[in-house]
Amino acid sequence: MQRRYLKPLIFIVLGLLVAFPLFSLTYYTMVRTSTPQFCASCHEIEFAYNTWKTSSHTNNSHGFVADCMDCHLPAPHDTFNFFYAKTMHGIKDVIAHFTMEEYDREKNRKKAYASIKNDQCQKCHLNILYMPYKRGAMLAHRSVVYARPGYEKKCVDCHRNLVHVPREQYDYIQSKEPYRGLGI
Repeated sequence: MQRRYLKPLIFIVLGLLVAFPLFSLTYYTMVRTSTPQFCASCHEIEFAYNTWKTSSHTNNSHGFVADCMDCHLPAPHDTFNFFYAKTMHGIKDVIAHFTMEEYDREKNRKKAYASIKNDQCQKCHLNILYMPYKRGAMLAHRSVVYARPGYEKKCVDCHRNLVHVPREQYDYIQSKEPYRGLGI
């Protein structure tokens, strides 16, 4: 009877001994490579990092900071797509770092904007349909959220110059209305 359980028990123990360190190492690597400072460690990304630091996505009256992953990767709860996208971005950036003679910032900016989906913006901007003090903006957002077929728009079509634009001073947005959560 004891022999019957010995083999599965050995496999379970070996599985734990291999899986736990592997999972821990993967998680540690993902956490350490998911900061804006890590992204800025490549000289090609320094410009994006510096312009992000002066944008309203870092400096706003709500105290909220949206970092690189918030805009450029799927939501972390979509685990498979998040890890896949993060890995592909990392591989692409490493290859570009070692193979490109000159980094074309404008070309890469266009590619980045083309890849950003509305749901990436709406992870943080939840209440874009409830802005009683900004009726025009509320109606404009309704045409994006409930777009008719053939009239689809992306958030970045209108909000193109919010983040990665050179500024001489910080772009701090002081809210003129009472704080209502993340419906910025």
